[in-house]
Amino acid sequence: MTLVALGAGLSGCAGMSDTIAPAFADPAKYDLYDCKQLETERKTLAGRTAELQGLMTKAETGVAGPVVAELAYRNEYIALRGQSKLADEAWQKNRCVESKPEAPPTAAAPAGKAGRAKAKRAAN
Repeated sequence: MTLVALGAGLSGCAGMSDTIAPAFADPAKYDLYDCKQLETERKTLAGRTAELQGLMTKAETGVAGPVVAELAYRNEYIALRGQSKLADEAWQKNRCVESKPEAPPTAAAPAGKAGRAKAKRAAN
């Protein structure tokens, strides 16, 4: 019964996470990041946030799941949401744009004496 009451009490805090999230992150953390660094950081934060969301969802399926989810993952989740918000704000402030995915590497020329001979024949 105590676990149910604790879970219900903690789940009420979940709705406040959007307003509290920035309080858990350093507002100047991304001030000196360039667009490439911000892009990498945003992808990392998004991946970790999704991972934590999945862990919280999985934990909530158990008997004491909501309590476990709140105690084990909620603080880190809120901190990551705050960092993500600040990284997004820096991204917009710097007027960054997503970089295009790199093209797949082309087949490299064979190395060694045989490779040079083959390349020479192909050139003639």
